[in-house]
Amino acid sequence: MTIEIKQATLGLASTNVYIVGDTETKEAVVIDPVDDADYIQQMAEDAGWTIKLILATHAHFDHVLASKPLKEATGAPFYIHKDCVEWLENLPTQGRLFGMSSLPEAATPDRLLTTETETIQVSEMLFHTLYTPGHAPGHLSFYMPEHNLVFSGDTLFAGSIGRTDLPGGDYEVLMHSIFGKLLPLGDETHVLAGHMQRTTIGRERHTNPFILDYADKI
Repeated sequence: MTIEIKQATLGLASTNVYIVGDTETKEAVVIDPVDDADYIQQMAEDAGWTIKLILATHAHFDHVLASKPLKEATGAPFYIHKDCVEWLENLPTQGRLFGMSSLPEAATPDRLLTTETETIQVSEMLFHTLYTPGHAPGHLSFYMPEHNLVFSGDTLFAGSIGRTDLPGGDYEVLMHSIFGKLLPLGDETHVLAGHMQRTTIGRERHTNPFILDYADKI
């Protein structure tokens, strides 16, 4: 089974949306429905894919703004962690926290994921959930071991880590997520993050200043 990944960087926060497509069945999964549902759907249509599932790593506005219109347009179910519900329900008021006006409502989740590792399947594509809080309550990363890649959301970036100064953020919890869940995936694992460019676990293990600094303290 071969997959292809489409990526776009959208919105005020320059957030990455990913569409993972099975090139045989033409079914696809959207990870983090950021701004502009029409653009995301057009990306899938241009590839000849049908969106079958929408996943969100967490419920900060820039990762879920397109969740409701994209779900309505495609009929695809929307999954997110159970601890994200409060942030998700308060999406219209999140704008004030980030210095903006009111935001639209988010989609109602069709399934609430848990802290336990779960396997989500669409066509032959398998996504293993990794519970990686610290940046936000209920943050998940989505790992595809058969393809040696992880969608890390806002937990780990190229040369950086997720911010922990927002409500529900916790630096120690975030570093525990990185050291306990992401670094063990192995140096060859590709990291597709919520912001900035792609990287690998190995590159971050050996060059990320936040990881190097924390490693010196443990």
